[in-house]
Amino acid sequence: MSQPHLHLSATALYPFDARGIAKRFRHAAIFGALDALQSGETMQFVNDHDPLPLLDQLRNRYGDRVDIQYRQREPGAIVIDFVVR
Repeated sequence: MSQPHLHLSATALYPFDARGIAKRFRHAAIFGALDALQSGETMQFVNDHDPLPLLDQLRNRYGDRVDIQYRQREPGAIVIDFVVR
């Protein structure tokens, strides 16, 4: 029997490493993860390339509800915090 996800802190940081997810499932997995977050929580996204098309999709889907903050932006090493408002 699975346990429900517990939101232990409104400022919790949840890691999401996109490099291990098949490309055809990646965006759906990201949207699902963001939809599960509550206000004040952050998903720290890690990828091997700058996901510019994804960022456009996120802006269109969530608008101002998700704040996009680059933490690292180097070739081969991208870290972005998606903060839910």
